[in-house]
Amino acid sequence: MPSAYPRLAANGDRAVVIELSDQISEDTNRRVVALAENLDRQPIAGVIETVPTYRSLLVSYDPLIVRGRDLQVLLLERLSTVRVEEARARRLVVPVLYGGDAGLDLNEMAEMKRMGTADLIALHGAADYRVYMIGFAPGFAYLGGLPEALHTPRLAVPRQRIEAGAIGIGGKQASINSVAGPSGWRFIGRTPIRMFDPTRSDAFLLKAGDHVRFRAIEEDEAAALDAAVAAGTAPIDWEDA
Repeated sequence: MPSAYPRLAANGDRAVVIELSDQISEDTNRRVVALAENLDRQPIAGVIETVPTYRSLLVSYDPLIVRGRDLQVLLLERLSTVRVEEARARRLVVPVLYGGDAGLDLNEMAEMKRMGTADLIALHGAADYRVYMIGFAPGFAYLGGLPEALHTPRLAVPRQRIEAGAIGIGGKQASINSVAGPSGWRFIGRTPIRMFDPTRSDAFLLKAGDHVRFRAIEEDEAAALDAAVAAGTAPIDWEDA
């Protein structure tokens, strides 16, 4: 039986969605990101923007330059030529001060998992996380790769305000709060580094397809990084993924 994917659909009169699967997987997401990056490097006339998600790509376009039906044909042709290996591979090393006021749920989670807080921190920091998509809030990255032992349901009642930089766990996913706001995720620490900063030339630090590794830090390093962020001189630590 032939596969139903890729599948294309109009999204209003100025966008097309190309779905690559009905399942969430790293392989599917890598294909989504590879297609988005290919379109960025070799634009199709009329395409304005692409937005990668877990398993699909939203492509917005100018209907005065390209018709939606024609764009769908062009997208299928382009997808057939894209190689996953073309996608970039970079990893952001995120310094994290675990526990304290920002790590509201660290001790409770350790008790739930029947492990010490040091073991939980080590397990959280040993994983390689993948940014599957950016959404919900500006610069908010949904991270896959959370160790199964740390999978934890979200809170039954969300908190009214969690600050930017909070390190969260929700179900099978991990996160880094990009802006302050309400959240039902569980939080185990904070990073001074800002995922969203409108004063930077590129306001969004992470993009779909990036990788993340968490590095535990102490109070003195966190304080120094807080000061550097305020001064606009904080180092951003990238490494090859």
